[in-house]
This record gives sequence, C-alpha cells and structure tokens, in this order.
Amino acid sequence: MADQPDAIALLKADHRTVEELFEQFESASGSGKKQKIALQICLELTVHAQIEEEIFYPACEGKIEEDLLKEAYVEHDGAKVLIAEIEAGGPDDEYYDAKVKVLSEQIEHHVEEEEKRMEGMFSQARKAGLDMDALGEQLRARKEELIAGYKAGGLTKPQTTTLTEVTV
Repeated sequence: MADQPDAIALLKADHRTVEELFEQFESASGSGKKQKIALQICLELTVHAQIEEEIFYPACEGKIEEDLLKEAYVEHDGAKVLIAEIEAGGPDDEYYDAKVKVLSEQIEHHVEEEEKRMEGMFSQARKAGLDMDALGEQLRARKEELIAGYKAGGLTKPQTTTLTEVTV
C-alpha cells in the first residue's frame, strides 16, 4: 500500500511519539498526570521494542553491522528493566522520576544509533535493499495487534533477550 508509511517511517514516527511523551512528562505536574504519561511511555516503548525484535531486527540480520544489532537488543533489555520498574511503582516512589529520566536518556541514545544518517541501523537497512514497504505492513499489523492486547489485558512482564542473570 503506497499510502502507508514504510518500516523506517513507521519506526521513526514511534520515536517522535515517545520523545513528545517524555517532554510531556518533564513538564507535567501532579502525580496522577505523571503516572498516566509514564504508563503511556511504557506502552509505546514495549510495543515498539517488541515489533522491532520480532520483525525488523531479524530482517536486518546479516545485512547490517552485527555489533549495531547486538547493541540494540541490549539497549532494549535495559529499557525493559526500567519499564518494569516504572510500571510496578508510582509517582510517589522516591526514584520514580529518576527512572523515567534515565529511560528517556537511554531511548534518546538508542534512537540516535538507529537514525544516524550514514552509519545508523535504518540507513544500513535501507542500503541493504530490505523491502521496507512489506516490513512496514508487518510492523503495522503486529503493532495494532499488540496495542489491542495490552489495552485489554495490560502489559506483560518484559522478556529480555540478552540479560539472563537478572530477574525482572
């Protein structure tokens, strides 16, 4: 479908959404409002990481720098740990705001790694000739399915790919 964004456009749109939510969190006052925004951040990031790990990253294997892909998985796992902490806590917790801030910084770094103009993951994937339209279709369908499931039953316990010694 030509009117639908390709894989990279869809993933970048997710990045912009989360950046906006982090900005809203920074300027929010009131614990209820902060918690609502934080939980939306957790939902967006959980879905985004899952569709990247299930669809986009496997499509990139063998086509982009292996180290970049490995780092992306580890960065996702670090974020998942913080997401679980944020979801389990509340705005009155001593480290709540700090956890959201650190998550924001981790995501900012991760986005930069994916979006770098020449050597970033997205650039390498495009140069490798991946079918971004087909991947976009798959990502969009899976994203809709996950959001519906999470809205109905809540987020599941994060599954880390690279962190094996820590229980979340």
